[in-house]
Amino acid sequence: MQMKIDNDTSALNLKIEGGHKLSGEVTTKSSKNAGVGLLCASILNKNKTVLKNMPRIEEVNRIMEVLNSIGAQARWIGNDVEINPKNINLKNLNIEAAIKTRSIIMLIGPLIHLFKKFELPQAGGCKLGSRTVKPHFFALEKLGVNIVTKQKTYQITSKKLQANDVVMYESGDTVTENTIMTASRIPGKTTIKFASANYMVQDLCFFLRSLGVKIDGIGTTTLTIEGKPEIDTPISYSISEDPIESMFFIATAIVTKSSIIIRRCPIDFLEIELLKLEKMGFKYKILKKYKANNEETNLVDIKTFSSKLTALEEKIESRPYPGLNIDNLPFFAIIGTQAKGQTFIHDWVYEKRAIYYKELDKLGADTILADPHRFYVTGPTKLKATEAICPPALRPAVLLLIGMLGAEGISILRNVYNINRGYEDLANRLNAIGAKIEIIS
Repeated sequence: MQMKIDNDTSALNLKIEGGHKLSGEVTTKSSKNAGVGLLCASILNKNKTVLKNMPRIEEVNRIMEVLNSIGAQARWIGNDVEINPKNINLKNLNIEAAIKTRSIIMLIGPLIHLFKKFELPQAGGCKLGSRTVKPHFFALEKLGVNIVTKQKTYQITSKKLQANDVVMYESGDTVTENTIMTASRIPGKTTIKFASANYMVQDLCFFLRSLGVKIDGIGTTTLTIEGKPEIDTPISYSISEDPIESMFFIATAIVTKSSIIIRRCPIDFLEIELLKLEKMGFKYKILKKYKANNEETNLVDIKTFSSKLTALEEKIESRPYPGLNIDNLPFFAIIGTQAKGQTFIHDWVYEKRAIYYKELDKLGADTILADPHRFYVTGPTKLKATEAICPPALRPAVLLLIGMLGAEGISILRNVYNINRGYEDLANRLNAIGAKIEIIS
């Protein structure tokens, strides 16, 4: 029987009384992007998988609904998710849940080991322009997977999977994960060149290595994978923390001119962001260094201080890891409203995301959208309270929330589903450090 979506949070709105300084401590939650990838990877294992500290977010809910609809038995146990993929059948695949998340495409890699032929609905998620899936096709065809795009579905077939050398058409996160998952159960050695080395890719590699898959080059752009045809091992794995959430709280502290402590920040994926902020005048202190529960990821506690910022002369742009993270780039748009001078953000990856930055004008920001990729913001600006609807993209949506926290007066942020896709219990966690946010219908 097809599982239905129980909680559609798109109608929820936030009432925000801004202008308050924050104080106290907040702890970075585990990673959304790592979590959804590991949920997909769990069905590579014939045995029980427990993913610890799974973020309770809408993106995770959608993937769990899909897994349950195909018989993978995904259930919450406290803050963990247990998956028992005993009897997988695609006949009752929950299309309604699948089309709401682009992460559905990462099921190709695991499912191709279970079915020679199957279909998946076309990917959804954020509305960020033309996000081509061709790199998935080009990479997986090297491993013996054929993908045909129909009007609403992808048709996936394979006569024989084989290990091979794969040159990535682009260094994308999900395409690298898909290729790793496909290679993980193919006998022989697969080499992936120009792979993403981002945090969620590393987490996937650590997970698969715990299951006995040999992977060399983790954290680099060249991965060598010796596949393990049968994976049948009970495993409990701790998901690493989310650098994008850490950056959210850093940006929030800057805009609200607050001194807070942000625990469990994955520092390897924040270093270039912090360096650029430091050169803008941001003051902070690293209090403690330690390992994550996966015993691999490096964490720190960061204390922020109220700072006066000056815009950088150079443009700010993202790069594949170890460059500035693609999902951290948008935060510089709202940070730029508080920096003296003009901040130039070059969002070259997506065709539409920079367009959504113009929503900051509703808060009184002084911005110029030069083209769909080049965005200028001049500061410092005293932000003003406003009412706005979340744009259909996760990161631009949270920029409005941060701006409203920094704007004196009452703001209303409507239809926060896109924020709930990527951040767990954000309103309550912000209230715990001094924000005044009320969830309204």
